Amino acid sequence: MDTKKHEGSFKKAIGPFSGISIVAGMVIGSGVYYLGSYVLERTGLSMGWSLVAWIVGGFITIVGGLCFAELGASMPVAGGQTVYLSKAYSPAFGFINGFSCFLLTGSGGVAALAMAAVTAYRTVFEISDIMVKVLAIAIILVLMVINLLGVKEMTFYQNFSMVIRMVPILMIIIAGFIMGNESPDLSLSLAGTSAEGGGVTAVISMIGFATFASLWAYDGWYNLNTVAEEMKNPKKDLPFAIITSLIGVTLIYVLFYLAVYKVLPSEDIAEMINSGNLYLGNEVVSRTLGGTGIWILLICMTIGIVGSANVNTLCDPRTYYAMAKEGYFPKLFGHLSEKHGVPSYGIIVSAGMAVLLVIFNSLQELTDMLIFTTSILNLMTIYGVLIMRKKYPDIERPYKVWGGKFTIYLTSLMYVVLMVNEFIDAPKAAITGVGITVAGLIVYLYFKKKNGGEEYKGEGIE
Repeated sequence: MDTKKHEGSFKKAIGPFSGISIVAGMVIGSGVYYLGSYVLERTGLSMGWSLVAWIVGGFITIVGGLCFAELGASMPVAGGQTVYLSKAYSPAFGFINGFSCFLLTGSGGVAALAMAAVTAYRTVFEISDIMVKVLAIAIILVLMVINLLGVKEMTFYQNFSMVIRMVPILMIIIAGFIMGNESPDLSLSLAGTSAEGGGVTAVISMIGFATFASLWAYDGWYNLNTVAEEMKNPKKDLPFAIITSLIGVTLIYVLFYLAVYKVLPSEDIAEMINSGNLYLGNEVVSRTLGGTGIWILLICMTIGIVGSANVNTLCDPRTYYAMAKEGYFPKLFGHLSEKHGVPSYGIIVSAGMAVLLVIFNSLQELTDMLIFTTSILNLMTIYGVLIMRKKYPDIERPYKVWGGKFTIYLTSLMYVVLMVNEFIDAPKAAITGVGITVAGLIVYLYFKKKNGGEEYKGEGIE
């Protein structure tokens, strides 16, 4: 495998602390605000076990990031995961990565974020499930129109939203710890949980199910490889940036829910979740800082969440454009608007897919499907580190996974356990994820035959 073409193509300007900032910016989004309710539901409303699930989710994210970092440092190429899957297994799996983005992981991300942005307002308004879907669709269509126009000002909005998204989290943590008077029960009692009366297997099953719900809050860490070659000392700084930033994110998430538990009694939390009001942190600000505080929080939260949705609306159609140009996606996705220079049909159709996902799924169903499908691809990529070492032993590896094969096997095993457990407890999400993978393989074979047997290369994917 030739790596010389990559030499000197990137400016090594990113130090360890810039790397920390980049990783944290990729990870922190909308999930932390509402996923805690799902984690609590899956632990029988046990505050102690819910925090354990957040910590386990953080650990899995950290070791997964370490595995991806080896690939990012050794192959700093546009296309990232698409290229890794193609090289380690088959071009078919690189195609499936892009195909699943269209059917679910990209379009579904936009759909879930739009629904999450609307659901947050249940703290101050009574919003029916139907109205959540209507308003979420409106957000998707507005983002579609903006990106069709190629509005340059959205670049400023993106930078602004990256900064402003931390405001709600800090508000909730500070208000909770300073003004909270509750003494939360953080014991690890199994009473009232699904593991009550069971053995170690029952506890592992409960924690696995709850941890799976937390993973979307950590989503985005696997994009770190896009900056690997630009780091001044990737062998040292890359693992340092991953570990430091993701430990920091895990700590923030744990502090977030500790702050919630210091303000909200367990009975109130149960009532909120049962009524569909999933944003426990919003209630913390409402009770401690009043009406002004809650509106500041909601505005900042909306800016951040919509900013995250816009990233997918902007970037994903470029992936479909590159696939279409290679003959591995319908031709209309390869059309560029002459006036605005954007892949207009790709933007429209992917927005349409997001709308369909909103119509036919709840926020929790979407989140579960996103996590499971992403986990399939992440598991393959993580195990692919071992395959790449065997297939390309001579490639330069400025960084290798700490802990060697043990870390890779352990991370792969944890993903398998989580996915099997999810398959048992939430079969719709699991079957959807497996179904998309199988469908992707069938579609790949169709395009391969159409292209005269020529394999998919994933060229031009960023």
